[in-house]
Amino acid sequence: MRYIYATLMLLVTLSLTACFDNKEEVTAVSPETKSVLKVGMELAYPPFEMSDKNGKPTGVSVDLAYALGKYLDKEVVIENIAWDGLIPSLKTKKVDIIISSMTINDERKKTIDFSDGYAQSSLAILANKNSSIKTINDLNVEGKTVAVKKGSTGHLYARDNLKNAKVLVFDKESACVLEVVQGKADGFIYDQLTIYKNWVQHKDTTEPILASFQKDFEKWGIALRQNEPELKKSINEFIVQSKKDGTFDKLSYTYLKEARETFDKLNIPFFF
Repeated sequence: MRYIYATLMLLVTLSLTACFDNKEEVTAVSPETKSVLKVGMELAYPPFEMSDKNGKPTGVSVDLAYALGKYLDKEVVIENIAWDGLIPSLKTKKVDIIISSMTINDERKKTIDFSDGYAQSSLAILANKNSSIKTINDLNVEGKTVAVKKGSTGHLYARDNLKNAKVLVFDKESACVLEVVQGKADGFIYDQLTIYKNWVQHKDTTEPILASFQKDFEKWGIALRQNEPELKKSINEFIVQSKKDGTFDKLSYTYLKEARETFDKLNIPFFF
């Protein structure tokens, strides 16, 4: 009887083991899903990165991100991250890339990598109408006050080149503009398109100085982690194709038509 009982218990154990083994095999096999491309950007820089009235991401960079996702056959997820948190989020793999009007420079390249430049820009000045500012040299004077956005190339430029001016550093572009509008700052240094856009909104109190005062144009790039050569190669191929097939022209006329016409009139090289 004990032999029969032991035999039955052995059979039950083997049966249960087989069931668990089969269960593990089933759960280990999952249907293939489309891989995700997490794109970091700060949705506070219209018309490049912004949200519509329903809170949905929109703008030049958003459309560019979706076009890249289609090219790479990946589902794009936009992650809205404050500017100074973008690079840390990339380095800690919270996002895969950054498309946020980010200038390629040597300081950033110490810790992250960039695609080839997909756009060009230069710094410009939004001056208070009563400040008598005409050139960048007029700001580099004791008693003059400059507003800059923290971590921007305008911030880096002012830090390195405007030693005689008082530099006010703010987290948001809107705060910099307000300082100029209210006459608390003589000028705000940022890229040409942003300066143009803010001048349009504040023509009564500001003047735009759009002519470049830098030796070379800045290039905006798609940021990615270092040592990802295959992803970088694919992104660069996408940029080349997009310039050829009219993708960038379409973005230009969709979001920047008035600015493009103004730049053409002033004989200033346009962004794309």
